[in-house]
Amino acid sequence: MKLNIGKVPNDILEKLLKMYDSPKRAEVISRPNIGEDCAALDLGGDLCVVTTDPITGSDDETGFLGVNIACNDLASAGAEPLGLMVTILAPVGTDTGELEKVMKQLKEASEMVNADIIGGHTEITDAVNRMILSVTAIGKVKKGKLVTTEGAKPGDDIILTNYAATEGTVILSYFFEDELKREFGNDFVEESKKLLSNISVVKEGLLAADYGVSSMHDVTEGGVLGALWEVGSASGYGLEVHKEKIPVLEHTRKICKFLSIDPLKLISSGCMLITVPNGSGLLKLFHENNIKASIIGQITSGKECIIKDGDKHIKIDVPEPDELYKARSMKGLV
Repeated sequence: MKLNIGKVPNDILEKLLKMYDSPKRAEVISRPNIGEDCAALDLGGDLCVVTTDPITGSDDETGFLGVNIACNDLASAGAEPLGLMVTILAPVGTDTGELEKVMKQLKEASEMVNADIIGGHTEITDAVNRMILSVTAIGKVKKGKLVTTEGAKPGDDIILTNYAATEGTVILSYFFEDELKREFGNDFVEESKKLLSNISVVKEGLLAADYGVSSMHDVTEGGVLGALWEVGSASGYGLEVHKEKIPVLEHTRKICKFLSIDPLKLISSGCMLITVPNGSGLLKLFHENNIKASIIGQITSGKECIIKDGDKHIKIDVPEPDELYKARSMKGLV
């Protein structure tokens, strides 16, 4: 079977992950699973939490995105970021200035999340035609405070922090800078690019873990709809969400409408799905800490993941390729 661009389909990935479902080390307390982004190790004392993520879809702000996306995964497990291992694979002909730019972004982003760059690998290779960056993030969480995606339970409220498709809005602003400036003006595009500063969810992740929640899941490839399906798949339960309750910035709406892109299927680092009984208490805590958050639905005892759009009840299926790939195709980048 020939695979298309994007994440490996979940039915295939599920079969592949069965290779690793036999525990060998007692220290390893979590196993690879659909919708789970982190691994946890019990080394005595606090738990060590580890995650890894590549950056393949952005040609600008690669270092900044790489650090934040990896640390967001840690935050979704309730873990505080400590250290970062970075691998950079750059194409032949890369200028030293490009490497310096990425290194500067890595430094600035790591300082923002209070984590150290502790190692990695940098290589020029003809195996890639644009820079690929992979970040492994290491964090810690107290025993009993680890949060997973599979922990969602029927009756839980579903909270979405911040706004859908924030990361995608920034990337599209760089990809289609000239076209968007002609359509909406220079100020509009520059404002869209500045949304990158809102890409971290570490603060809300740590607050939520301390408050006590049933599950958390960082929204990345596949957008909010993809993340909702992954929460349902990991937990084994269904869910119902209301489309009109999912917050989307006006800049995002305009860009996505102009490019015929669905913002709810667009890469969305910068927001997090959280499930918790009686979400109003956590919502109050978030608002007291100046964190945008909304209750968008509930976990159900069934199996279907449903989004309500007015009178329509639409089933959320296995995630399709992220809308970002459609955008890259428009620019001839894939």
